[in-house]
Amino acid sequence: MPRTRSSTSNREQLSVKSRFIERPRSFCALGGAILTVTALPKVVPIMHAAMGCGASIYWNQYGSTGYLGAGYCGGLAVPSSNIQEKDVVFGGVERLEEQVKSTLELVEGDLYIVLTGCTPDIIGDDIHSVVRKFQAEGANVIGAEAGGFRGDGYVGYDIVLSALARSFVTPKARKRPKKVNLFGVVPGQDAFWRGNLLKLRSLLNRLGLEVNSFFTEHDTLDGVRESGDASLSIVVSEFFGMRTAKEFETVHGIPYCENPFPIGPTATENFLRRIASELKIPRKRVDSLIEDETRGYFRYVERVADAYNDLDWQRHAVVVGDANYAPALTKFISDDLGWLPELMVVTSQVSEDEKFKIDRVVDNIESGYPVHVVYETDPTEVKNHFWKHIPRRTDGLHQDVFSPGFVVGSHLEREFANDIGADHLTVSYPVGNRVVLNRGYAGFDGSLSLIEDLLSVIAAQR
Repeated sequence: MPRTRSSTSNREQLSVKSRFIERPRSFCALGGAILTVTALPKVVPIMHAAMGCGASIYWNQYGSTGYLGAGYCGGLAVPSSNIQEKDVVFGGVERLEEQVKSTLELVEGDLYIVLTGCTPDIIGDDIHSVVRKFQAEGANVIGAEAGGFRGDGYVGYDIVLSALARSFVTPKARKRPKKVNLFGVVPGQDAFWRGNLLKLRSLLNRLGLEVNSFFTEHDTLDGVRESGDASLSIVVSEFFGMRTAKEFETVHGIPYCENPFPIGPTATENFLRRIASELKIPRKRVDSLIEDETRGYFRYVERVADAYNDLDWQRHAVVVGDANYAPALTKFISDDLGWLPELMVVTSQVSEDEKFKIDRVVDNIESGYPVHVVYETDPTEVKNHFWKHIPRRTDGLHQDVFSPGFVVGSHLEREFANDIGADHLTVSYPVGNRVVLNRGYAGFDGSLSLIEDLLSVIAAQR
């Protein structure tokens, strides 16, 4: 059976017929920027935007990120200039200056980041003149243009970290050979960001590396400030965090390597060997770590193998997720879990020049199983893509079901999974039907959690 590809991107489809997306799969750039700032240790966002922006972002956050709370000075507590019509007409710089001053007086923080919304970006408010004024007075303040129209929440993540690289991180001529920066896991857009970062950090620590992961409880603002002496930026994405890594390379002379998001023993072994090669870590150390982790992984997996085989828990699968999760999940369920991925829907914007990166992952599936790949941001279209790939029966005697089937996606796919008679697990944004604390799916340990979650859905039907 020949492998097939969607020949039209979502952007091209939109040019053919005008439509709106009722349930978007990402924050705007400002939303992503705010979630990134509030994930940093003791950093306070100051939003220069119209009234309502902060509330809209928070209610999206509340029901879409595994019930990630506001945190310190996040959510409805984000300081905001709340500019009005007169500020649009005459400029909102004075209002911003007033807001920054009151925030510095009333809100305790180690760093303040001014973020613009759409309106100030459009009218051209010079936030940096305000920032420089307070910097001259000794305040620890930087600014970044993050108007929502600049892109999605992933873009907002890069906007914030790139601003830190330019305006906050201390330049270091001498690099520490075993120190690395970790990018590509986007707070909020990835509901499992905390757990994923902790698992990746732990693996890299076991390679003998000092890891600056920016957002975990092990990270500090001083660590962020001193991240300019790292020897390598590790990007666990081929799409998100690349702008940041390039900014660190330009400003601080730190090279970077990009990697597909690693889920499961196959992808994680490739990831560790790539990092070890970049940093010239002795092969013996890498082999020892991989052997130990692989042994531990299969010690658990072999206990469920009897049930998997005797109860026939292999499934045909549809995978729906962003450019990080969709390829990583598809490869894992195929190469490591032994499932049959029929359709992969990539929900984030991917340029034509970047699609080869996703194709490369799918083409390297060990079984050679043909996966149909489409690029689609509108959740209402997933079902249409599915029926195009798997035609409906027309004899009128049978019900159309996808059995034994499984949909791995966001909570927006629950209805679709029910319609086609498949099981469902929410793992990609938006995550509104699960509470996420420190769960993560990256690495060896994370994939064990994923196996638990997937097979528990099937077992619950017994």
